[in-house]
Amino acid sequence: MSNPLLSAPIQQFITYTIQEDIGEGDHTSLSCIPPEAEGEARLLVKAKGVLAGVDLAEHLFHKMDPELVFTAAIPDGSAVEPGQEAFRVAGSARSILMAERLVLNFMQRMSGIATLTHRFVEALEGTSTRILDTRKTTPGLRFFEKWAVRIGGGTNHRMGLYDMIMVKDNHIDFAGGIEAAICRVRNYLIEHQLDLKIEVETRNLEELEEVLRVGGADVVMLDNYSYADTETAVALIDGTVETESSGNITLDTAPRYAACGVDFISSGALTHSVKSLDLSLKADF
Repeated sequence: MSNPLLSAPIQQFITYTIQEDIGEGDHTSLSCIPPEAEGEARLLVKAKGVLAGVDLAEHLFHKMDPELVFTAAIPDGSAVEPGQEAFRVAGSARSILMAERLVLNFMQRMSGIATLTHRFVEALEGTSTRILDTRKTTPGLRFFEKWAVRIGGGTNHRMGLYDMIMVKDNHIDFAGGIEAAICRVRNYLIEHQLDLKIEVETRNLEELEEVLRVGGADVVMLDNYSYADTETAVALIDGTVETESSGNITLDTAPRYAACGVDFISSGALTHSVKSLDLSLKADF
């Protein structure tokens, strides 16, 4: 399987992020660091969490300077504590300094996402319910943020608008109702010879009953349902389609929704409201 980091869109994005930061040159390093200077730096963990982005950091350092020597000490997905050293990088001091902020920006955010995702995974332990991310990601960073969700033990929902049919409330309203929307989706998939999973959002039990009557859905979203209605919905569905609870579900409420028997819980907070993990790159002498 090819490395997705090497795909053309991701490489173009990484090239852009380097250019965004360096521009015409890192004048600080160019002015005060001799070109022949070499050194070593280590990534220091400063907060408890789940580490993510080590593999990406190695790629970024080598993208900046193929001669840099990268040595990982802690792999992605590991639980970390303050004071631990995640990796070392050695070689041109200028190259290390030019890559420093880019590496930290990615790793701090990815580690924050992985940390929160893992907390949801722990909250759902003992159930069969899995935690899903959403499309509520930072524009341009979806690949990396969803990668961090996987590192934290979560499951990726669709990557974009192209890899799954997801009929949400606005689609239903614009289409003229649930039955009209689903029928048009079916015809579209047949016409274009597409094999895509269909998910339909429901806002109440009446809409759920209509989705079940019309048929054709692979997944039903139970959006902003109460616990009682979620239990009723799961009983009505009776395993005929997969179920996803969604809508402001928190770490505190997730176990209760999981106890209702849903297959998935989705949370936009995994990627849109996360606190970055405190990490620091320190020169080592």
